[in-house]
Order: sequence, then structure tokens, then C-alpha cells
Amino acid sequence: MAKSGKKARAVDHTLRKAPTGIKGLDEITGGGLPQGRPTLVCGGTGCGKTLLSMEFLVRGALQFDEPGVFMSFEEKSEDLAKNFASLGFDLDDLAARDKLTLDYVHIDKSEIEETGEYDLEGLFIRLGLAIDSIGAKRVVLDTIEALFSGLSNENILRAELRRLFTFLKDKGVTAIVTGEQGERTLTRYGLEEYVADCVIFLNHSITQQIATRRMRIIKYRGSYHGTNEYPFLIDEQGFSVMPISSLGLDHPASTERISSGVSRLDTMLGGKGFYRGSSILVSGTAGTGKSSLAAHFADAACRRGERCLYFAFEESQNQIVRNMRSIGIDLEQWVHKGLLIFLNNRPTLYGLEMHLVTMHKAIESHMPAVVVIDPISNLVAAASEAEVKSMLSRLIDYLKTKQITAFCTDLTTAGGGLEKTEVGISSLVDSWLLLQNIEASGERNRGLYILKSRGMDHSNQIREFILSDNGIQLRDVYIGPGGVLTGSSRLSQEARDRAEVFEHKQAIERKYREVEQKKVVVDAQIAALQAQYQAEKEELEMIIARENERDEASAAGNLALARSRKADEFTTRPETIGKTGKGGRK
Repeated sequence: MAKSGKKARAVDHTLRKAPTGIKGLDEITGGGLPQGRPTLVCGGTGCGKTLLSMEFLVRGALQFDEPGVFMSFEEKSEDLAKNFASLGFDLDDLAARDKLTLDYVHIDKSEIEETGEYDLEGLFIRLGLAIDSIGAKRVVLDTIEALFSGLSNENILRAELRRLFTFLKDKGVTAIVTGEQGERTLTRYGLEEYVADCVIFLNHSITQQIATRRMRIIKYRGSYHGTNEYPFLIDEQGFSVMPISSLGLDHPASTERISSGVSRLDTMLGGKGFYRGSSILVSGTAGTGKSSLAAHFADAACRRGERCLYFAFEESQNQIVRNMRSIGIDLEQWVHKGLLIFLNNRPTLYGLEMHLVTMHKAIESHMPAVVVIDPISNLVAAASEAEVKSMLSRLIDYLKTKQITAFCTDLTTAGGGLEKTEVGISSLVDSWLLLQNIEASGERNRGLYILKSRGMDHSNQIREFILSDNGIQLRDVYIGPGGVLTGSSRLSQEARDRAEVFEHKQAIERKYREVEQKKVVVDAQIAALQAQYQAEKEELEMIIARENERDEASAAGNLALARSRKADEFTTRPETIGKTGKGGRK
């Protein structure tokens, strides 16, 4: 019993958390904000403090049945209701159902008189009434600078801030207090972060004319939390955060194989294609057919009835659909069926991390089996190569955990190293295909070979890569005395090879006819010898027959002579005629 009591007390002392319902934020905070304690959300103007705070209240009311109070010191309640209506938040409806209370407290600097007796007692009474009226579990104070805008005495500030945070704890509400960023401190006064149990910093920066929003958990008393900077997105669906740290390398590894859309390429990949959930990179210079190969892959996925998400950073959807028709691929049919979804944006539309968040949201929304990114090299326009590599590594890890097959194209620089990518992710991918131009005899033709494909037997040969009216065709290249032959050189050499084969065939046929003629002559000679042998045999048999007849005639004559002479019976016997017997005579 004593042991169970100790365990119960241990459970009671664990830090409880209030889930925010904001996608990604609960993940990096380990479950949400500290329940029954204040959290400081600080940052510069326009970074999203008010939005995060309001969404915390709305999702708490709708998803967790926890009413909330939003006390604003800057915006009126009706203005807040209008602003958040664009995000689908009906604040008036929540207020009518006692799920939310909006309270605007007007503070005029000219009305604030700095005295030693200045305190927030009136605010506490007003806030306490609002909490009790709806049984609020969540509270937002936006922003605290407006409340102390007329005070410069640090001692008064410190004392009243402590009183405010203590009041919120005593009420048992999970609170968010927003604050403006100071010049050298997280907040303008630099005091709130010390008394808050959790501090979240929002940053909205501009780099090379590209805006990027990031979040960082500065501290979280009594709890493990993510310590990196996390990109977040504000769109028509509200506030969303995405953890950027790479996930552990414990994702599943499927043994299922899926087609590349090019039958002969599947043959080069052990006869079965790529592994499902793997990452594929196709690199090459401009015009080598990277997008065409990506279109084949997307088309094959749609033919299997799978959904494909196509991120394009160079061409519009209509342009891609039109271009692929020239090689016999109709992507528009899959768009109409909802199997193929295009997201076409310039890489400079927003920051790299925002691209990553947007991709995550699209993947979560559409749940594709295949993702195409064409090309990844264009992302360098939004950030450095190192940042792009980091972003892509996180994206690839994320897709692998979802068992989504990633197909990336990469534009390499002409004249540079072939076995090198612009963003250096070749070591991260599972299969790497290289497309290159082969120049010979005044022509530029395409070649394809597989640099690597983990976990499968694959071809080490180069194939000529042909874009035809019926799609991509891979043909064996010809290795001639001068090296690899493609295009018209290969066709000419193949014609010469066919002519040489034909000449050899004719020579063989000619030799065969000569042999057949010799056989006829030999057969005739054999027949003549056999006829001669037969004639000689018949002649010998005739001679033997005549000799036998002569002997018989001679014997018969002798018998007749003996009888005429009255010879003894013995001597007249046919078998004794011509023989000398005992007592006989001739």
C-alpha cells in the first residue's frame, strides 16, 4: 500500500499540459502549454502573437470543451470578430454559447498616473468576473505592453507583473500573455520572461526580400521541449507549426516495388522498379528529359489508382500538361479524376521553411502515395545550398515515415561534374539516375544510367534515352571502335552491321549450296558403284548357276553310260557315277 501511495503522489506532481490544438505546436511542446500556468508569447509586430493566442482559445473551446477569455488592450471586440472571421473562426457564435468572452480594456496613457499606489486591482476584478461568468479554463491577455505603457518605474513593473502572473495561477487558468519584442530583450521591459513558466518567441524576418516566420521555445519549466527554431505558417486555416529537426532513422522499409512508368527502366532496376517509400533523384543538365521521366512516374502512379502530389517550381500546371502530351502522356485525365494534384509556385514566393511547411500541409491534406518535386535545385533561389539540403533531408525523412515515394529532379550545371548534385543530397536518396547529353557526329543525344539503387540488383549499362510520340524509350547504345555511338551514328553503324550480317548469311548460304551439290555428286557416285556391284554380283551368280548346270548334265550323262554298260547297281547310283568303287570299274 505504501508503494502504491508513493506512485500516486509521483503522478500528482507531474506537469499537466493543456493541448493547444494547433498543428505542430503540441508536438514540439510535448503535449501543449503548462496547464494552470501562464505562458509568454513574444515577438515583433506582425509575427502572429494575437493569432496564436486566439486560436489557442478557439480550439480549446471547440476541441477540448474549455471556455476561454480574450482580454485585449489594443483591438476592440468587434474588430477581432471581423479579423478572425476570414480564418473561419466565428467568435460571435462562441460568445453566444458561453464558450468565449471577448473583453476590450481601453487604456489611455494620459490617464495613467505613476504613483507608488498604482496597481492592477481593478483589472484583477474585471478579469476574475469574466473567468467566473463562463467557467473559463483559458485566458489570453493581449498585449501586456499596453497595460504598462505609461510606467517607467521598474520596481512597480516587476511587482505588478508578479502579482498578475500569481493571480492567473491562483485562478487555475492556462494563460497566454503576449508581449512586444524589445531592442535587446525578448520583451520591451525584459521582465515577463523571468516570471512566466513557458516562453515562446515568434520571429518574422526578411532575408533577400523573402519573408520567413519561425518559432522557438525559449524555456519551459518542468518539461522537455524542442529547442530548435521551427517554421510556422499563417494561412486561411490558421496557425500551423512544423518541427524541423530530422526524425530518428527508424522509419519502415517496404519490400513492395512500384513501376517507374518506363518498362525498360524497370528492367534495369531488377525487373520490378523502385521500392515503395524510397527516395529517387534524377539529375541532369537542361533538356535531358528529367521532367518527362517525372511525368511517366506520376502517370504510372495514377494508373495504379494512387494519388500523386506534384510540386513544380518552374512551369505552370497547364504548361506541364501541354508539354507531356507531345510524348503521349495525358496528365489532364488524372487531374480531373482527382488523382493528380499540382502545386505550382516560384521558389521565391516565400522562404524556404515556408515552402517546407506548405509541403507538409499539402501532404497531410491530400495523403498522396507519390510526391514529385521538380526541380529541387530551384529552391537555391530561396536559400543557401546548405539550408536547402537541410530542408530536403527533413522532407525526405518525413515522407519515409509516411511510406510516400519521393521523386526529385535536379538541374545540374553544364560542364560540371556529372556525379554531383546542385544541393548535395545524393547521399540521402535511395536511387540516383543520371541523364546526360552525348555529343557526337554533330548531334546531341540523351543517355541514361543508374548511379546507385540501394537494396536491389540494377544495371550498370548506359541506355540511349529517346523521347518519342509514345513516351520514353530506352535503347541499347552501340559500343564501337571509337566509343559509344548514339543517334544517327548508331543507326548508320547498325545499318552497316545488318549489311555485314547479310553478307555473312549469303556466304553461308552459298557454301551450303556447294556442299549440297557435292552431296548430289557423291550420292550419284555411290549409286553407280552400287549398280556396278549389283551387276557383277548377278554375273557371278549366273556363272555359278551355269557351272552347276554343267555338273548336273555331266553326271546325268555318266549315269546313262553306266546303265548302258550294265554296270553294278552301286556304280549306277547317281551318287557313285564317275567314282571308282570297290570291285567296280569305269
